[in-house]
Amino acid sequence: MGRGGRIAAGAAALMVLSACAPTAEPEASAGAAMPPTLFVAAKRGNTLSKVDLATGREVLRLPSCTNPHELATSPDGQHVALACYGGTTVDIFSTGSLEKVASIDLGENARPHGIVWHTQGDLFVTAEGRKSIFRIATPLAAARQLFEFGTGKQGSHMLAVSPDARTAWTTDLGSRTVTRLDLVTRRAPLSVTVGEEPEGISLSPDGTDLWVSARGSNQAFALDPQTMEVRSTVATGRFPLRIAVRPQGDVAITSDLQEGSLSVIDTASAKVIRTITVSGPAEAEARFQVTILWSADGKRIYVAETASDTVAEVDYAGGTVLRRLKVGEGGDGMAILP
Repeated sequence: MGRGGRIAAGAAALMVLSACAPTAEPEASAGAAMPPTLFVAAKRGNTLSKVDLATGREVLRLPSCTNPHELATSPDGQHVALACYGGTTVDIFSTGSLEKVASIDLGENARPHGIVWHTQGDLFVTAEGRKSIFRIATPLAAARQLFEFGTGKQGSHMLAVSPDARTAWTTDLGSRTVTRLDLVTRRAPLSVTVGEEPEGISLSPDGTDLWVSARGSNQAFALDPQTMEVRSTVATGRFPLRIAVRPQGDVAITSDLQEGSLSVIDTASAKVIRTITVSGPAEAEARFQVTILWSADGKRIYVAETASDTVAEVDYAGGTVLRRLKVGEGGDGMAILP
């Protein structure tokens, strides 16, 4: 079996579902009054966790949906939206109590995955099974509206949205492409081939650079977001499953699953300037790091370690793991407040 087969088999094993149970009583605090908080979706345990970052303690874990994946918090911090990859819905929870307040059905075979809660209030989510993305206008209102935009590509998995909410981009694993979608004029999507198995995607804060990681070719790419021309190609660590641009825009990091590390790319020069060891090659399979998330101040990186049911908190400046936070079974999708 080749490398791709081994990874696929490992990933399949990690997706096995298991029972879930609450671990703490709900807290009554609203999102705006909350201390720094991390939310984690556990795809094996089918749960949603809430972690107090001041103490590192998981203060609440409740059942969510089948095979939950990516998460996004609302602009006001009051709610967190969850893509239910094992089904057809986007479910919305209160950040205080984790009570489910809405469930939005995207239709047959949706398999929602990548999700963005835009600063202007709308939700955006990929529907991998439908080869599309959805824009959910006023998602908490009874009269919410859903708009579907087809990518026409296999495995439209992860998602980025422009600051003005006029354009979205997807990575299409099955088609080996990245697709640009015009959300206003509905012009035909523009898709380009980018490496092997492009999966991670992240837009620079000013919207001028689109960064993509291709896990099958161990590369990251900087694209022109409008023309989709590849500006730079960067060799990374092995199997860069995700990429995330720092909120300050100066670096992008890839989550290199087979290395148990992070490649730090200077966005101005498009060169790897550092490698941060999270678990290292010897523990990479046992940890199986996936999603990465920056704190708003760019000082911390949160790394979901799906096989060990932990999230590593990494100090960016020092390049060290400060602590490992215990979460539900198969923790993957993450969102953070503030």
